[in-house]
Amino acid sequence: MSFETIVMRQAGPSCIVTLNRPHRRNAVDLKMMEEIIAAALKAETEPSVRALIITGGKDYFSAGADLNEALAVESSADGARYFGRWHRLNATLEKLGKPVIAAIEGFCVTGGCEMALACDIRVAGKGASFAITSSRIGTVPGAGATQRLPRIVGIGKALELMFSAEAIDAAEAYRIGLVNRLVPAGEALTQACAMAAVYEKRAPLSHALIKRAVRQGMQMDLDSAVEFETFVATTIYGSDDKREGISAFLEKRQAAFKGR
Repeated sequence: MSFETIVMRQAGPSCIVTLNRPHRRNAVDLKMMEEIIAAALKAETEPSVRALIITGGKDYFSAGADLNEALAVESSADGARYFGRWHRLNATLEKLGKPVIAAIEGFCVTGGCEMALACDIRVAGKGASFAITSSRIGTVPGAGATQRLPRIVGIGKALELMFSAEAIDAAEAYRIGLVNRLVPAGEALTQACAMAAVYEKRAPLSHALIKRAVRQGMQMDLDSAVEFETFVATTIYGSDDKREGISAFLEKRQAAFKGR
């Protein structure tokens, strides 16, 4: 597929989407949103892809939303349409049937950070920084930060970050749980690809259904979530992958999963 604002390539089991608007420091515009969605959905249909990795390159992840487009939002109707596009992007990443990893170097700000929050896992190089700067420019985060950030780092820390609009470094992001893995500067993408190489050996149906159980279950009360988990677990027990996985374990060999 050919894109204008991103570069998509496959490296082994990884589908790597690199944000590519260097003249705007990878500010996310409407075109980029649609292209990331298209790339993600394409990756989902490719059996050899076991993880989608989103990166901005070695210098920065994203400066946030393209403020030229944000400035054009002047009414609640405009806002509903504009943020609806953001919600579609982030929901696509959350609902994708494969692991989605954000590989972050440099700054990851507001809209870019909100997109990273919608990824399943965040890997950051030591030079990375994170900020939700909405209160600095007189706005409110509209791409999910007020909801996803407290679910990840807790209410108090999320409010502290959004009230101050100040950046935190990768070490602090790792300490509070915003980042899953902290690696030497410049190695975030390498680490994300290494994770995908591990996922390649696991059952793709398991990944898809684990992700669904966690994502949907977190929106439920505990009893309902456990009931949903039971439904999901029971569903996969009729799969070829389940039979292959248990047989391989008993026979002390590597399982050959087919995603069926």
